[in-house]
Amino acid sequence: MVAEEIVAVFDAAGAVVGEAPRSEVYARSLWHGSAGVILRSADGGHVYVHRRAEHKQVMAGLWDCVAGGVVDPGETPFDAAVRELGEELGVHGAALEPLLTVAWESGPDPLLGGTAPLGEAGLRCHLFGWTARWSGQVRHQPSEVAEGGWRTNAELAELLRDPARPFAPDSRLLAEHYLGTLS
Repeated sequence: MVAEEIVAVFDAAGAVVGEAPRSEVYARSLWHGSAGVILRSADGGHVYVHRRAEHKQVMAGLWDCVAGGVVDPGETPFDAAVRELGEELGVHGAALEPLLTVAWESGPDPLLGGTAPLGEAGLRCHLFGWTARWSGQVRHQPSEVAEGGWRTNAELAELLRDPARPFAPDSRLLAEHYLGTLS
């Protein structure tokens, strides 16, 4: 039997206050940290966009442009972002540039669907976002990513507006901020 993943628990102000199993964090709507990276092409004109695997605990099958995940106990958000970029997209050694840190509460959102039961408040997490530029190959992990590819910044903006292709709501916040920095 595989042990359940333990994640860092935060308070509403963003300080780490403990740790708990991921299922408890989701079921009790505990604050936690999520760190991720928007992967850009070397020239900055494209973003790697992917669709989350159908069996993910939350936001299964949704479109996304952030390689990211929860912050583990004893791990900094930066270290979590580096780890997730390697795990999800096979990208190692890219320089990360800070994008946005923000507290995010989903509320009861049907788009959060997946295999994990969620508390009445939905997800509550501190998002730690970065960007990175990359000219090498992307090798997404099938257990995390169903499909993916490079899209122009304009195509990302179109995807965010397309109700037929639901987008992960936490990553939407980071993506909209990212696109706003290009103006």
